[in-house]
Amino acid sequence: MIGEHVLAGFAAGPGGREALALARRIAALTGGRLTVATVHPPDRPAAAGEARTLLEQAAAEAPEAETTVQEGRGVGRGLSVLASRIGADLIVVGSTEGGAHGRIAVGSTADKLLHSAPEAVMIAPAGHVPPELPGRLTVAYVRRPQCDEAVVRAALAAARLDVPLRLLTLAVGDDSEDRLRDDLALAVRLAAETSGLEAEAELAEGDDVAGAIGGTGWTEGELLVCASSEDASAHRVFLGEIALKVLRAAPCPVTVLPRGYS
Repeated sequence: MIGEHVLAGFAAGPGGREALALARRIAALTGGRLTVATVHPPDRPAAAGEARTLLEQAAAEAPEAETTVQEGRGVGRGLSVLASRIGADLIVVGSTEGGAHGRIAVGSTADKLLHSAPEAVMIAPAGHVPPELPGRLTVAYVRRPQCDEAVVRAALAAARLDVPLRLLTLAVGDDSEDRLRDDLALAVRLAAETSGLEAEAELAEGDDVAGAIGGTGWTEGELLVCASSEDASAHRVFLGEIALKVLRAAPCPVTVLPRGYS
């Protein structure tokens, strides 16, 4: 289960605090290590000093965490490099400022991570306050190997956390609903065989992705899991166009798994 070593990207502003709060909650649930990092450009002593000052604020909020300052020509790249170096299996960041409350706004840091990170990436919506326990794990499901991997990992995590599991497929456009329901039935069987859980299967209909996401129910403490695109390199995150629309419409934190996650 992801979360054995959580890396929180801490930045000035509400997004940084929300990322830290979510990362702390995930690490507490899994019993994993927590590292909090700030990233600054190389060869800029003033920026390095500002990063260290910012990290002191994070350390005061999360005294249980390890802290580190990382050089990088971009925050997303710096977090990716650091995650590989310290063996983190989950990178948590917040939404960029200016987005709608309760929704994910993808800034430059998140965009870089969603298209190249070596480990799973979790993004907190604007204004998110994590509950003590997750309410449910939902997997955005389309029948392909990466999504089957996501079902297996989410099912095992749901069993460990003792929370419900939902497999959600969007019926948008001309896809055959009968085929989509058949695919969901196979995914439900896969979840049961690997974890013993009987997952809920839901087909969400809508004129577009946002409509389908908005038309389905979301519990307090929901966590949404997405698989990377088939275009992703092995052991890298790469979020496709449809999944990116799902992420932006979801009213909860979203985790994207690298291709070939194990």
